[in-house]
Amino acid sequence: MTIATYILGVVSALITLAVVIEMLRRRRLRERHAVWWLVAGTLALVIGVFPSTLIWAAGLIGVAVPLNLVFFVSVAVLFLVCIQHSAELTALEEKTRVLAETVALLEMRIGEVETTHSTEAVTPPSGSSHVEPNPESRRSTT
Repeated sequence: MTIATYILGVVSALITLAVVIEMLRRRRLRERHAVWWLVAGTLALVIGVFPSTLIWAAGLIGVAVPLNLVFFVSVAVLFLVCIQHSAELTALEEKTRVLAETVALLEMRIGEVETTHSTEAVTPPSGSSHVEPNPESRRSTT
């Protein structure tokens, strides 16, 4: 491993961690979404600082080429991120459906109340020719 490759690995891992932490700080990324990115960045930093760790881990698991272990772990982390996002997307779709149904029911009830209220305002009470004005017409438009 050349010194340039060593520095590139360490700097890339530090940039990844810095970006994730900054996004967390600015509330552009939630903690539960940042976990896997922090894990990946930390692993990349450890392997960047101690490259022999990768060789040791590859030998321990039985992977012949240490770089294949890097690819496998990278794909595994991305797979976990996709599963997490799919689960959250499913939950959000359910919440959106429930909210849309609730809004539709509320709009229907409001329409019924407005229809009933406008019918009552037009028909005078029995024994009186006075028509009660619509309460909404009394509101100020300012």
